[in-house]
Amino acid sequence: MNNRITIGQYLPGDSPVHTLDARIKLLIVLAFMVAAFLIETFTGYAILTVSVLCVTLVAQIPLMRLLKGLKPIFIILLFTFFINVIFTPGHVLFSLGFIKFTEEGLLRATFIAIRLVLLVIGTSILTLTTSPLELTDGIAALLSPLRVVHFPSQVIAMMISIALRFIPTLFDETDKIMRAQKARGADFESGNIIERAKAMIPLFVPLFLNAITRADELGVAMEARCYTGSEHRTRLNPLVMKPRDRVVFIATLAFFVVLCFFF
Repeated sequence: MNNRITIGQYLPGDSPVHTLDARIKLLIVLAFMVAAFLIETFTGYAILTVSVLCVTLVAQIPLMRLLKGLKPIFIILLFTFFINVIFTPGHVLFSLGFIKFTEEGLLRATFIAIRLVLLVIGTSILTLTTSPLELTDGIAALLSPLRVVHFPSQVIAMMISIALRFIPTLFDETDKIMRAQKARGADFESGNIIERAKAMIPLFVPLFLNAITRADELGVAMEARCYTGSEHRTRLNPLVMKPRDRVVFIATLAFFVVLCFFF
C-alpha cells in the first residue's frame, strides 16, 4: 500500500483511540472540523495542533506517516495560499508589478493553510484507527434518524466507506501505470508545467479502465454475497457505546467549545 497516502488506510492496533466507538470518533472529527474553521487566533491553532499531536501519540501512529500524507495536497496548499495573499484587499506589504501582497491576505492565507493541514491530519487519524467495517456501521448509525424520510443511510454509508478505501488504491494504480509507461519511454518530469500536464493525459485512460473494472468486480462480489444494503441487516460485531466513550465525547466537545469561544 502507498505509504504517502494516509486517508482511507487502516492501521490495526489496540490503542485507546482504536478501541473508541466509531460513532464517537465520527462526531469528534465533525466537531474538530467545525472548531478548525471557527478558531481565529494563532494561539487557538497552536493548542489544537498540540491536541492532535497528543492524539497521534496515544493512537501509536508514526508522525512521519501523517506528515507524508500531506504531500499530495502540497500543490493545493500552495495555490490556495498564493490566491489568498494576492486577492485579499488590505495593507500592501510589497508588490511585484500588478500583484500586491497584503498583510490581511497573508494572515488569511496562513489560517486557511493551517485549516487544510489540520483537516487532512484529523481525517487521516480517523481512517487509520477505524476499520472500514466500523466506519460504515458508524456512518449508518449516525444517519439512521433520516430513515423516517426513507433516506438510504446504509447505502450512503457503504458508498462513503468504499470511496475512502479506494483513495490509496487509485494512487497505487497511478504509480504502477507511471512506472510501466516510463519503462516504455514516457517522460513525466521534463518540460514546463503545461507539457507535464499533457504528459499525464495518457495516464487517465488506463486508470479509469482499472477503476471501472475494480468497481464492477466489487459489485459482482457484493451481489454474490447477497448484499442488499437493507437497514434490517444484522451485524457480526454490533457497535456498543461504553461509558468511557461518552466521557471522551463530552470532554472533547467541551474542549472544542472553549477553544472556539476564547480563541
